Amino acid sequence: MRSRFRMSGFAAIAAAGLCAGCNTVTPVAYTGVASARYLAPNTSDPSGRVPYRYAAAADWRSYDKVTLDPVVIYRGADHQFGDMSDRDKAALAAYMQQRFLESLSTRFQIVHQRGPNTLRLRLTLTGAVANTPVLGIASRFDLAGAVYNGVQSARDGEGLLTGSVFYAAEIFDAASGRLLSAFVSKQYPSPYDIKASVAALAAAEAGIDKGAEALVAQLQ
Repeated sequence: MRSRFRMSGFAAIAAAGLCAGCNTVTPVAYTGVASARYLAPNTSDPSGRVPYRYAAAADWRSYDKVTLDPVVIYRGADHQFGDMSDRDKAALAAYMQQRFLESLSTRFQIVHQRGPNTLRLRLTLTGAVANTPVLGIASRFDLAGAVYNGVQSARDGEGLLTGSVFYAAEIFDAASGRLLSAFVSKQYPSPYDIKASVAALAAAEAGIDKGAEALVAQLQ
């Protein structure tokens, strides 16, 4: 019986591995985002985490303050939430607001009004994929899943049956309103981040953490 169970689990993970590409969602240049017309494919990012980007000349070191607009939940027809509930979308938007503020505060003074030497950041949550229950965790320990996740880890790719988050970011000079940078991002945890494979939204939240850290690194 135990042997049959092991083989059944292996077969399930192997089948999921064969279909991993079916579950991978690729972000688009969301037409309802104000900066969409400026975005171009980002050929310098082979990981696919930032597939579209716009960048104007900017001296980030001249900015020491930032204001963060309330995170917007995207309602355009090209959203990538699938059948995610409004409650889960709202939870992710609130988490994004909190985590980006926390990360930005390590580099900037957080302010609530526009002025000189101030950036304005607008984030739009455009989609998310929830973890696949049970199999997502099992794939970290099953032989077939371990092989797949090992390859993906080396490529900075997505783990098997793991969730992700999609968003657009627009960065303005707060005083002039000039668009300095815009990009679309897809973020997800490391394939071996076991904690991020447990709860349904854990991987999307881990992706938000990674995105917040990456943005602060960009603005150094």
